[in-house]
Amino acid sequence: MPKVNITVNNNPATGEVEGRTLLSTFLRDIVGLTGTHIGCDTSQCGACVVHVNGDAIKACTMFALEADGATVDTIEGQANADGSLNVIQQAFQDHHALQCGFCTPGMVMSASALLKENPSPSEAEVRKYLEGNLCRCTGYHNIVKAILAASGQEVSAVAAE
Repeated sequence: MPKVNITVNNNPATGEVEGRTLLSTFLRDIVGLTGTHIGCDTSQCGACVVHVNGDAIKACTMFALEADGATVDTIEGQANADGSLNVIQQAFQDHHALQCGFCTPGMVMSASALLKENPSPSEAEVRKYLEGNLCRCTGYHNIVKAILAASGQEVSAVAAE
C-alpha cells in the first residue's frame, strides 16, 4: 500500500493507505484526530473542513494520497499555544454559537479561513461564506454573531434568517 506523509498541526504524520482513503478518514483513523467530523461523505455538510496548505477544504473531497507532502491544520491545532481557546473558539463559546457541536469544528475552520481572507466581513459576507456548512441546531444566528465578534466588530443585532 502507498504511504502518505503529511504535517498535521505542525507534527509529522505517516500512514499506509488504500488509494480510495479520504483525507478525513486518514485524519480520524490513522492520525487519531477525531475533531474532523464526517457528516455526509458527499461534500454537503462542511463538518470536515480542514486547511490544506492554508486553504480551507472539505476533507471528504480529497484523497489522503493527494495530501502527501502537504501541511494540514485541523480543529485540534486551533487553540493558542498555552491551550486556551483562540479568538474564534472563544467567540463561539461567548455567543452560544453551538448546540450539539457536531458542525462546530467545520464552522470554526471555515470562519478561520474567512477571517484570513477578509478580516472584517459584513454579516452578508459571513452568511455567504458559510453556505457550504450545515448546522441543524442553531439557525446560524449566533454563529454569524460569533464570527463578527471574532473579527473585532461590535456585535449588535444580527438579522435572523
